[in-house]
Amino acid sequence: MPSRPWRPRVRRGVAACAFACGYLICFVVTDLVYTSLTPSAQAALTAWASTNVANLSREPVGPLVLSAFIAPGYLVIWPVLIVLATFGANRALGNARTTLICVAGHVVGTGVSEGIVAVRVAAGQLPAADRYITDVGPSYVVVSAIVIAVICGTWLARSLALLDFAILVFGGHIFGGLGHLDVSAVGHLTAMLTAAAVIAVIAVSSRRRRRSADEGPDQVSDPGGGGSQRQLPQRAPPERPVGQPGHDAPAHDRGEGGEPERGAEYPETGQVGEQRDQGPDGEGGKGRSRRH
Repeated sequence: MPSRPWRPRVRRGVAACAFACGYLICFVVTDLVYTSLTPSAQAALTAWASTNVANLSREPVGPLVLSAFIAPGYLVIWPVLIVLATFGANRALGNARTTLICVAGHVVGTGVSEGIVAVRVAAGQLPAADRYITDVGPSYVVVSAIVIAVICGTWLARSLALLDFAILVFGGHIFGGLGHLDVSAVGHLTAMLTAAAVIAVIAVSSRRRRRSADEGPDQVSDPGGGGSQRQLPQRAPPERPVGQPGHDAPAHDRGEGGEPERGAEYPETGQVGEQRDQGPDGEGGKGRSRRH
């Protein structure tokens, strides 16, 4: 059977972009199932998956999950927009961090935008019918991935993400009505700010871990890691020059018990004059004292 050297590369590529591949596949499959439903079933599914105030008050988990995979009428364009943003982001930060940031952007963007609607409805600024608006689509996930790719990605990932962002802004008008606190505009802005904030937290945390690793104990001079008080090398102190305080005579110059030999310390009668002429080291014929 002929070997296929491209298979390991494909497996590694898919594993490196597992989030982007998984999200794209789940989105396409969900929308294919959605298009196969009858119009009444599509309307019922959309109504249940919408992350509006009424659904979030009753059952938040199901709508939050399913709404990111449903985009009625945009089955062709959304897979392209997902590819442009998520794969570059995934390669920049890996699967776990990309998933965390995109989920955070989706959840926080939904919560803030719909929370504003709930407050405004309660205050009488919006009609009660706004509690049941249709709010589905993968756009919060996509704009979060765009932020990752622009901040952390390569130049190619940034270029594709900026192209994606331009399509969403000028073609999809994702910030239209921001001055009036439109649900979609507020949600997209919140999702992007959330993604940027999580990226900043991750960057600071990574920098602190690297700094802690760089400032670890000196393992060369202090194997036990006991700190600066114990980081002295385990070796004998250096010998001091002859004639300076603290110098010890070599062992062969000492008598028994470590005492200096008399012949070396007490000059004979004929050498007294010479010792006096040599300076303070021989003054008075006194021997050198040992430092204890």
